Amino acid sequence: MDIDRRQVMYWVGGGLVALGGGRAARAQDTREMVIVTYPGALSGPHRWLADRIEERHPGLSIRLVPSDSQDIVAQIKAAQGYSPYDAGPNDEPPHLIGISEGYITERDDAALPNLANVYPELLAKSGGYGVPATYSLVGIAYNTEIVKTPPTSWADLWRPEFRGQIGIARTSSNLGLATLAIAAKTHGGSEGDLDIGWSKLQELQPKAARSPTSLTQMLEREEIALCPLWNNNTAAAAEKGLPVAFVKPDPGAVAIISFVSGYANTRYPDLVLEWMNGILSPDYQARAAAAPFYFGPTVRGVEVPDEAAPFTPSRPEEVVALQTIDWPVIVPRRGELVERFDRTFAF
Repeated sequence: MDIDRRQVMYWVGGGLVALGGGRAARAQDTREMVIVTYPGALSGPHRWLADRIEERHPGLSIRLVPSDSQDIVAQIKAAQGYSPYDAGPNDEPPHLIGISEGYITERDDAALPNLANVYPELLAKSGGYGVPATYSLVGIAYNTEIVKTPPTSWADLWRPEFRGQIGIARTSSNLGLATLAIAAKTHGGSEGDLDIGWSKLQELQPKAARSPTSLTQMLEREEIALCPLWNNNTAAAAEKGLPVAFVKPDPGAVAIISFVSGYANTRYPDLVLEWMNGILSPDYQARAAAAPFYFGPTVRGVEVPDEAAPFTPSRPEEVVALQTIDWPVIVPRRGELVERFDRTFAF
């Protein structure tokens, strides 16, 4: 019985006696919604939103669990009955997998009034599941003490003076998959024709990293001079005072959308909808776009603050120039692409 929604009452001797009211109150006091979040400081906007929803629902606790999608999926599949998590973010590749495997739920548009303000182009990529919460960029990060003439385009990665000084992420990460697609598309290929991308990456004589975090550390230690990297990682390194900068290269940086979705069999579907609608609120979007998060806003009318401009599109022409990846073509081949990367590049 859902004691949060119904009150068990009996008529006794013409009087209304509420039985089990204490049990209901205790259950409400201990109810907990569990939301998957980003690691470290990037969870800040989620915590801000959680605090406000808790204020509207006395007795509710929202626990944020930083984790990656692979761990979450394994736990959801292993759970019996209700999911151990109620909602969480996924970038485009795991979002598509979640739809195909059925562990995220379809979106209830009527229950999400803030959906009306989302950029239609971003909403179309959701497939009817979850909401486009933010986007991050793949651009070029470089060490300012090593690189004196920064790249201005993706093609500049193949300048002779950069050979052997570039880092690339393993294709098990979305960053690594995007890097492969960028290499192919820069030289006449496509997501469906990646062979030219493989050969062009080999031309760079790159140093491979297992993850975006490892790649960032290599850049900080001057093991590499530049690399395709997330804007958020670069901004975090710059804020620590490290000599790194970010380029949104021509013909455009690559935007990868993060969707927030409800997980199947959540105990709190109404609260999950409130969470998703809050993600699309102007207040949340503006906070997520500011330092130190630098997430791209998916809602119209949200201005990017000045301090975020080096890392996030802030002018209309930058937004228009953003590129995307045709993930439905790449995602089904992910396992094959990871195996080929590991055969081709040594760690």
